[in-house]
Amino acid sequence: MNASLHDDGARLSDADRALIDRYLDMLAADRGAARNTLIAYARDLEILAEELRKSGGLGGAEAADVQGALHPFQRLAASSQARKVSVLKGFYYFLEAEGLRSDNPASALSRPTTRRPLPRLLSHEEIAGLFALAEERAGGEGARDADVRMLCLLELLYGSGLRATELVTLPLRAWSAERPYLIVRGKGDRERLVPVSNRARAALQRWVPRLPIGSAWLFPVRGKPISRVRLFQLLRALAAAVGIAPERVSPHVLRHAFATHLLEGGADLRALQTLLGHADIATTEIYTHVDSRHLVELVNARHPLAQMQVGRRND
Repeated sequence: MNASLHDDGARLSDADRALIDRYLDMLAADRGAARNTLIAYARDLEILAEELRKSGGLGGAEAADVQGALHPFQRLAASSQARKVSVLKGFYYFLEAEGLRSDNPASALSRPTTRRPLPRLLSHEEIAGLFALAEERAGGEGARDADVRMLCLLELLYGSGLRATELVTLPLRAWSAERPYLIVRGKGDRERLVPVSNRARAALQRWVPRLPIGSAWLFPVRGKPISRVRLFQLLRALAAAVGIAPERVSPHVLRHAFATHLLEGGADLRALQTLLGHADIATTEIYTHVDSRHLVELVNARHPLAQMQVGRRND
């Protein structure tokens, strides 16, 4: 495993280091885990290995030792505790499956109950306000490059539901005027096809000719992809200019608005899962906090029973 993934300050035995590296290699090769995921797993395992150092380390710990190693983390948020439990369970399951241990000392661990918070949501009127100002600034042949780029970024965030990292790292080759979609590389290094709306296509066709000759990126800044931090800054500046509190706006808020507004329009949850690039539909389900009145109207309008006359009987 690449040494840069490790915390050089962690005092680990060679045996524990070898076990962690072997597990991370499996995650990278077999499951396509992203680099940030590997770094997080490595950090968690190194911290837990340090807690277990006096009990034989990760390789020699018993069930009681493993349970005790988690005790100092009870002050953390439930989500952080749950991640450490999940990492330990997966790690020891791997060791057992590989014949490196005859048991799984983490099998009895229970994960704290967590509830994924709902992301903030912008109304249709607020979204319209953002687009109205972005379109006004980008209008006309004399528009600044920065304003044309801002409109393009906004169209892809809200019109295609891209993650911030996916958007800023789009290579120029991801887009072609001959295709109605972008080729996006998302979490876990998985590729997916993301439809491009007519509005986004028009914005891209205005923006791409303005790119520096030879640019490898769709949104470059001095030869490198625009940073996520800069994207946040641009969005919040636009929000402030419209009169929306800047802290309410982020790339993820626009992605969430994309998903929620599609569902309000009757989109299928499985289709939305594909558009968002979620490996697990359970992740997509956090976007289903649609107004209950709308759901009732949807059932009344779309369900086959809605087409039957009340009181009608077959002869």
